[in-house]
Amino acid sequence: MVVRLRPVTEADLDLFRRFATEPGLIGLDWTGFRDAQAAARRFATDGYLGKEHGRLMVAVEGSETAAGFVDWHETVVGVATYWEIGIALLPDWRGRGIGWRAQTMLCDYLFTHTPVERIEARTHPENIAEQKSLEKAGFRLEGVLRAIEFRAGQWRDGWVYSRLRSDPAPLA
Repeated sequence: MVVRLRPVTEADLDLFRRFATEPGLIGLDWTGFRDAQAAARRFATDGYLGKEHGRLMVAVEGSETAAGFVDWHETVVGVATYWEIGIALLPDWRGRGIGWRAQTMLCDYLFTHTPVERIEARTHPENIAEQKSLEKAGFRLEGVLRAIEFRAGQWRDGWVYSRLRSDPAPLA
């Protein structure tokens, strides 16, 4: 299966609207209804390729529509800047090896085109598939962030992973 990343197009905005308005479509990350028009406003601003935040579509060869998207945003701690990345795949595309490939490609892209040393990703303790995906993409588990998010009526822990520029490349 050939996976690639590509810039967001206007046709992709429907997918973003779905993630904002369809409960459960985004999986464990559903935090309630969101502004369905926010995606169009953001696209009109910078096409999702801003300096501090970006998004690329996950495309699978042979499919006319995107499988999902990856995104990144800048985080600053003291004098250090790093990227925090995320991924959202449509349910039909999960469990097929697309996620780890897309996250690996996103890391390669960010390490090639930006000077950051660190890329971070967070996931839910119960999301075993994403944990395996991150590890396959070269990330290492760093620890637990206690009560980091409010979801489904309660505060929940999160797990933080990182990949450094100096870490060995993941094996294909």
